[in-house]
Amino acid sequence: MTSATFDPTTYLPDDLLERIRSRAAQVDADNVFPDQDLAELREAGYLRILVPADRGGFGLGLEQAAVLQQRLASASPATALSINMHLVWTGVAKVMQDRGIDDLAFVQTGAAAGEVFAFGISEAGNDLVLFGSDTQAVPQPDGGYAFTGTKIFTSLAPVWNHLGLHGLDSSDPDDPKLVYAFVPRTEQVVTRDDWDTLGMRGSQSRTTELHGVVAPADRVVRTVAPGPNPDPIVFGIFSVFEVLLASVYTGIARRALDLAVETVQKRRSKKSGTTYSQDPDIRWRIADMALAYDALPMQIATIAHDVDAVADRGASWFFSLSGLKHRAVVMAKQVADDAMLVSGGSSYFTRNELSRIYRDVLAGMFHPSDPESAHATAASFWLGPVQG
Repeated sequence: MTSATFDPTTYLPDDLLERIRSRAAQVDADNVFPDQDLAELREAGYLRILVPADRGGFGLGLEQAAVLQQRLASASPATALSINMHLVWTGVAKVMQDRGIDDLAFVQTGAAAGEVFAFGISEAGNDLVLFGSDTQAVPQPDGGYAFTGTKIFTSLAPVWNHLGLHGLDSSDPDDPKLVYAFVPRTEQVVTRDDWDTLGMRGSQSRTTELHGVVAPADRVVRTVAPGPNPDPIVFGIFSVFEVLLASVYTGIARRALDLAVETVQKRRSKKSGTTYSQDPDIRWRIADMALAYDALPMQIATIAHDVDAVADRGASWFFSLSGLKHRAVVMAKQVADDAMLVSGGSSYFTRNELSRIYRDVLAGMFHPSDPESAHATAASFWLGPVQG
C-alpha cells in the first residue's frame, strides 16, 4: 500500500476518534486506564494494523502506522501512547520478519486475536536501556528463563496479556547475555498502583515487579551480548519505538496548533475590535508553531518508509532515529507552549483541552532517547567516539 492510496479513516474512523476525544478529559481527571478506548480500538482491528494479512492483520507498514498514531494522539495522547507500546512489539515482529527472522510470529497471531502486548524494558537508573539490564534472567532446565527485577513506566499495565522484556543472564560470568522474552501475567508479576503523574495519566504506566516469573522456551526470542550491537531485535525495538514515539508527540503538536488557530479566530480584542487572528504578533506566533510542526510529519514518513523498505542507512540509523524522536518532543513542547500563550488565560483551566496537552507533552523528555543520549549519539556519528 502506497501513501497515495492510504486512507487513515479506514482504520481510525472520524466517529471513533471523536468518541475517544470525548472521553479523554474524564480519563485524565479520574487517573484511570481508558478501557473503553481499548475496547473500541480492539473491535476496529487497530491492535493488528501491523500484522501481515496472512496472519489475520491489515498488513500496514510502519509508515502508515505512524500516520494513524499521529491521528490517534490528536484525540487522546495517553491512549495513543499506551497503544504505542503494543504496536512497538507488532512492529518489531514485522521489522524482523522483513529481514528474514520470524521469531515473533506468536506476537502477530496473538495481536490478531486481540491480545495485548506491553513493553517492559525501562528500569530505574538504567541508562544503558537496550544495552543492559538490572533484571535477573535465570536459565531454566527446559530452555525458559525466570525473571526477577523491577520495570518502570509499563504502559498498558492494567490490561496486558503478555509483557515483552529483557534481563541479564549472568550464569556464566565470562559470557553474560541479555535475554529478550515474553512473560504471561501470573501471580509472580505484581503491578503497583503508583501512577499519579502530572500528565499522560490515562496511560497508567505503572511499576511492574517481577518475582521469578517464567518465560517458556518458546517465548524466549533472542539472546544477545550486552552493550551496543546491531542485532535485529535491537534495531527493531529502537527503530519502531522512536518512530512511533515521534508520531505520538507530533500528533499532539498538531492538535495544539489546531486548537490555537481555532481560538484566535474566535477571540476578539477590545482595543482593536478585530479577532486576535489579525494581530501581527499572534500571527507571527502561529506561523512559528506551524513552521516548527510542518517538518516532522515528513521526517517521520521518510524514516518510517526506509525501515519498511529495509533501506541500508548504515551507521547513520541510530543517529537518525534518536534525532527524530528528540526533534519531535522538543517541537511538541514548543508548540504547546505557544498554543497556551495565544489562547489566553482560559487555557490555564483544567477544563481546557490545551491544559491537558501542555501536561502530556512533558512526558516526551522521559522516553528514550533522552536529550543527553540523542546528542551523544549525534556527536559520536559526526565526531567519532570520545577518545581515552
